Amino acid sequence: MAPSSFMRLGLNISPWKLTPRHPFVSIIQRRAYAAEEAKDLVVIGGGPGGYVAAIKAGQMGLDVACVEGRGALGGTCLNVGCIPSKALLASSHLLHEIQKNAANHGVIVDGARIDIPKMMAQKDKAVMGLTKGVEGLFKKNKVEYVKGWGKLTGAEEVEVILLEGGTKTLKAKNIIIATGSEVAPLPGIEIDEERVVSSTGALVLEEVPKSLIVIGGGYIGLEMGSVWERLGAKVTVVEFGPIIVPTMDGEVRKQFERSLKKQGFNFKLNTKVTAATREGDTVKLTVEPAKGGDPETLEADVVLVSAGRRPYYEGLGLEAVGVELDNRGRIKVDHKFKTTASGNIYAIGDVIDGPMLAHKAEEDGVACVENIAGKAGHVNYNTVPSIVYTHPEVASVGKTEEQVKADGIEYQVGKFAFVANSRARSVDDTEGLVKFISDKKTDKILGAHIMGPNAGELIHECVLAMEYGASTEDIGRSCHGHPTLSEAIKEAAMATYDRAIHS
Repeated sequence: MAPSSFMRLGLNISPWKLTPRHPFVSIIQRRAYAAEEAKDLVVIGGGPGGYVAAIKAGQMGLDVACVEGRGALGGTCLNVGCIPSKALLASSHLLHEIQKNAANHGVIVDGARIDIPKMMAQKDKAVMGLTKGVEGLFKKNKVEYVKGWGKLTGAEEVEVILLEGGTKTLKAKNIIIATGSEVAPLPGIEIDEERVVSSTGALVLEEVPKSLIVIGGGYIGLEMGSVWERLGAKVTVVEFGPIIVPTMDGEVRKQFERSLKKQGFNFKLNTKVTAATREGDTVKLTVEPAKGGDPETLEADVVLVSAGRRPYYEGLGLEAVGVELDNRGRIKVDHKFKTTASGNIYAIGDVIDGPMLAHKAEEDGVACVENIAGKAGHVNYNTVPSIVYTHPEVASVGKTEEQVKADGIEYQVGKFAFVANSRARSVDDTEGLVKFISDKKTDKILGAHIMGPNAGELIHECVLAMEYGASTEDIGRSCHGHPTLSEAIKEAAMATYDRAIHS
């Protein structure tokens, strides 16, 4: 209806000020308003992948909304994963250093103990500050934050069940699925988050268990096991396979396992868990050899189920819009993160192929939004680093020696132990090594693996080098400050293409 039409009706109203539900707006006009109000992008999920995608879209001038049902942004990582676990790891490491290592430095501390409520409060403060920070970034970049659970009801439509009650329908030209992952269940094991816990429950234990059994020898289980072992728990890791962290380079893994055993970890490998029964404050775990055999019973105050994660998209309505899954239950996407749906529906992070890591999801989010905006977004999964935040830390990027060997590539290896590094010796933290694997013909770096102090920070020099196709000689001929832990990177690089100086 043109402005003159309103004038003929004797209405002194500008049609541009009418809302879509105004009685004077026709059905055709309402459709026009709906089209005008359609968001450029709706992101379902406010975790690392989703909120980063939303912020990036806002920065690029897109009209964007982010739907999150948790009631707090940041997803599993920020709320009940990466961030709170690192806070507890830091607290427990501090106590461990005071009790076990401070005296070596001439620092005598008598009666050091842990205050669990204060430790948890520090963790919660860190989480709250970061979640509020993300909300602030949403406001800064004009991202609409919709608190509720989203469901795909069309190729360009998301219905949201609002946390405050009621529903809201969002029209969208583009939709990104960023719903993350959940703890993979184990048959016969019921998680009550009190005595049989997931990683979420392990973050809020009210007291230090005398004994803790961790089901699963992966990153998360070993990190949470480290927290409570340092605080006094006797930790046993039950792993179905023959090795812990199977994605880790074999040589580094052996040193890592030895280190954990020295700290007090007990490992039961090639062991299958068949049942868990709670009897008062004790959990009885029934286990048997993975290849079959006589069962036995293990007892613990707390059992942590940490046998992996799986993509989460329950109730999202994928089938209704034609989103297909692969044989591992992940959403199929093309090189631009577009799903098999007929509309512009994309997926990123833990619900698609690639490592289930927060920083990988963030990179997915940025690249996906860039593709939506007509740019060339891309993520190189070969240079996504992995980090285990135990002590010593273990970090890696690229291929393991086993993978390179299986690929039939002629390669060379260079190593340097932290015991020969000046900074490591001066701070009395010398356990571990740096290991490079490079192509024998070109010296191009194929993989880098670090076990030692601050490995999670040191690995990024290797990530950058690999992203730009560097050789170990490129690193070896770059000047590194002295004395620094990073000199171990330089020395390992020199040992790969030639010879290290200090070993």
